[in-house]
Amino acid sequence: MRNELIINVTPTETRIARLEAGTISELIVERVQDAGFVGNVYKGKIVRVLPGMQAAFVEIGLERTAFLYVSDIAPEMALEELMANEEESPADERPQLKKHNRQIPQIQDLVKEGQEVVVQIARDPIGTKGARLTSHVSLPGRFLVYMPTVNHTGVSRRIPDEKERSRLKQLIEKSRPEGSGGFIARTMCEGATQKEISQDMEYLTKLWKEIESQKSNHSAPALLHRELSIVLRAVRDLFTPDIERIIIDSKEEMERVKNFIQSFLPHAGHVVEYYEGQEPIFDAFGLEIEVSRALGKKVWLKSGGYIIIEQTEALAAIDVNTGKFVGKRNLEDTILKTNLEAAKEIAYQLRLRDLGGIIILDFIDMERHANREKVYQVLKEELKSDRSKTTITKITELGLVEMTRKRTRESLSRLLCETCFYCDGRGYLKSRSTICHEIFRDLRRRMVDFIGDNILIKVHPSVAEILLDDEHAGLEDWEKRSGKKTSVKSCEDYHLEQFEISESGSEA
Repeated sequence: MRNELIINVTPTETRIARLEAGTISELIVERVQDAGFVGNVYKGKIVRVLPGMQAAFVEIGLERTAFLYVSDIAPEMALEELMANEEESPADERPQLKKHNRQIPQIQDLVKEGQEVVVQIARDPIGTKGARLTSHVSLPGRFLVYMPTVNHTGVSRRIPDEKERSRLKQLIEKSRPEGSGGFIARTMCEGATQKEISQDMEYLTKLWKEIESQKSNHSAPALLHRELSIVLRAVRDLFTPDIERIIIDSKEEMERVKNFIQSFLPHAGHVVEYYEGQEPIFDAFGLEIEVSRALGKKVWLKSGGYIIIEQTEALAAIDVNTGKFVGKRNLEDTILKTNLEAAKEIAYQLRLRDLGGIIILDFIDMERHANREKVYQVLKEELKSDRSKTTITKITELGLVEMTRKRTRESLSRLLCETCFYCDGRGYLKSRSTICHEIFRDLRRRMVDFIGDNILIKVHPSVAEILLDDEHAGLEDWEKRSGKKTSVKSCEDYHLEQFEISESGSEA
């Protein structure tokens, strides 16, 4: 089946799905009111320096002040941090700075309150946290990433061929103007010609000069450069040679995409198509069901096993279970097959749901070290196709894997969902029997406060039913001990866990 980009554009929302063999491999959703800021360049003002956190808060004009870590400022740490965070940079291209031979600078020695700085958003605001900034700007093009503040040449880790890596480095060095900054060849650069690299380099250096010229014309806080729209950004980053079609349901956006592609791939304009069907485009390609599945906690595996995905404020936990799969030979083989299948599905779900931060994987315990190694290698191989940077540890004897995945925006579930108003995000409620026993305890606690002989308990109807039926003995015991007649009133508008006890004579 074809690899395609499906783009759904409405006045309030844009959705982009990358299909690989008919299955969503990546989903991007952006709503007008929640438009991202990653890649934008600002002139900001330092409003507070925190030596204890080695960070500074910067006013850039957003709702919340953004923060800037010392590692995103210090010149001698620039390459180390940029290379560690740049998804396209290979591990062997990262400069190895000898930490024990250098003193890490202090934030208070680098910036002061009131100082104006040029910064770029490296991560969107997430939850209650403001945007993360860096003073080491990186401008992505079609083939290259330009880093004007550092002097380095690198090649994407996803270009494995050593001859091609060497060729690209030579072409970049040959084309790079002296003192212009650093460049990294992106995955798209594989097979690129000298002319294509030079054109991309010329465009990026010109863009940086325009940003610098804007700096002197504005006072902080000010936006100096806005990143491309979500659609053009997706085309730039996801339109790889294996993509056979780009299908868009907006004529205006289709024309923009065609013009954008013409600027770097004149011969590829024919791959852009306008969707003319009456049925919504995501429905026509069967994607709405996939989106709904990506919001569920349980994901079934083909074998009959399943994984459970739980997301918290600080981390995500993924648990693997055999489910209905009983295997054919022995328990160890059954567990191994389930874990291998789960490893592939986990890598896929991380991309689809855009889960980031700390992630704990709980595979089913495996007795043999060789089997643990097989699962680890499969997981490691599957994660290579992830555009976000990941790090993973070996599988422990308990079947646990600790990993991190670079987070630049909210996950899919947090973008499309909100906390349950009824359970307040807990995912569960107290049982009706538990509420009844809380009522009995509250009655005993307040016994000395009641003056009259009649008590009224107002509760949710389903709790009233239990209180008068299964838990009736508790109610009778209270009346016997207190000598007070107690009645129960059902209140339809009450929350299941809500109750109110009062003397019936004082009822409003």
